[in-house]
Amino acid sequence: MEKSLKTILQTYGFNFKKAYGQNFLTDTTLLSEIVKNAGVTKDDVVLEIGCGAGALTKVLSKNAKKVVGYEIDQKLKPVLRDVLSDCDNVEIVFNDVLKEKMSELESKLNDDYMVVANLPYYITTPIIMNFLEKGSRVKSMSIMVQKEVAERLTAKAGDSEYGAITVGINLRGSAKIIADVPREMFTPMPNVDSAVVKIDIEKNKFSDVDFKKVRDVVRIAFSSRRKMLVNNLMNGYKLPRAKAEEILNMANVSLTVRGEDLTASDYVRLSKVINV
Repeated sequence: MEKSLKTILQTYGFNFKKAYGQNFLTDTTLLSEIVKNAGVTKDDVVLEIGCGAGALTKVLSKNAKKVVGYEIDQKLKPVLRDVLSDCDNVEIVFNDVLKEKMSELESKLNDDYMVVANLPYYITTPIIMNFLEKGSRVKSMSIMVQKEVAERLTAKAGDSEYGAITVGINLRGSAKIIADVPREMFTPMPNVDSAVVKIDIEKNKFSDVDFKKVRDVVRIAFSSRRKMLVNNLMNGYKLPRAKAEEILNMANVSLTVRGEDLTASDYVRLSKVINV
């Protein structure tokens, strides 16, 4: 009979660390649904970020060709060794994935790959943008986050949840919610519900784009959400109103919009006419 997570954690004297946002999901039916909806097959290499106690890692192992997992908490070494003892296609790296050079990380994977991660809130944006901007072989990302964060990542232009991170994702792909995860499914139980967002990456979604310039425009556009875009352009680029309005007219953007009203395509177009 397979040992329960609680028994394994007790065996090795493991204590949950709030600093790492540790909330473990163990329901194999739900985990299998997440892996299926992420599109993982026997042909796929998967990078898992935040292995925790290895419940998701084990399901990934059964469905993928190879799994490379990153875990920051060294105290989980004996737990993962026990849980994954029969998983021959899994390699666990005990390191902070954000401190790893992308070239070295991708050399470990040695193939096109999917990212699967259960992320604490404070590293969600850095992780997503790191792989979107620097990953050369990443095909998709399936990220478990707080429900409100999931709504932000998948928001449409004009929605109140729409923000700079949404635009950042839409510049390089598209995002959708593939699973809802109630708080009761976690050990220990958090104070919020979660959801899994899948980001399908399209490397050539936009061609001939200066992404640094687009990022600067997006940052300025969302610098004061309640202000109209023309005012944020004036403040961000130190422009007179007439010049800011001219830029918006050249980009075929209304003079009364706010940053949250523009799509990724709008921001690309806007970046191409700004010359300051």
